[in-house]
Amino acid sequence: MAHFAKISEENIVLGVLTLNDSDCQNEEGVETESVGQAYLEKNNNWPAHLWIKTSYNTYGNKHKSGDDSKAFRGNYAGVGFIWDPSNNVFIPPKPYASWTRVTLGWVPPLEKPDLTTEQENQNNANTHHWEYQWDESAYQADNSTGWIAVDNLA
Repeated sequence: MAHFAKISEENIVLGVLTLNDSDCQNEEGVETESVGQAYLEKNNNWPAHLWIKTSYNTYGNKHKSGDDSKAFRGNYAGVGFIWDPSNNVFIPPKPYASWTRVTLGWVPPLEKPDLTTEQENQNNANTHHWEYQWDESAYQADNSTGWIAVDNLA
């Protein structure tokens, strides 16, 4: 199966469609993006150049198989993602107002702290499940904070 993102003129992903591989193959039986784009334009009344192939198996420029040479366009596209034609990648929506864009996504203004040794020991013993989660309200109130330790088993 082949997946194509339908994008707006502003490069925002509006939806993702799945095609049969045969709908993307040229006369020699080779799958090409341009054949899929032409098929989608004809059958979906949307310009061919606004259909961009995406990989269901790619996220964070990593391929689910573990073979990152197969990673394609940074991330599997989703509604609200941004198509970055300069870098040939799909960027997820901005998660928080304070985060900054990097090639494949977004980074927080503060580095995520490490768990304490006690928290790691509790996680390893399965008595707790500590992790840090971003709290935008905390950051906006005091920009030296933002990461909150949360026990997901509590």
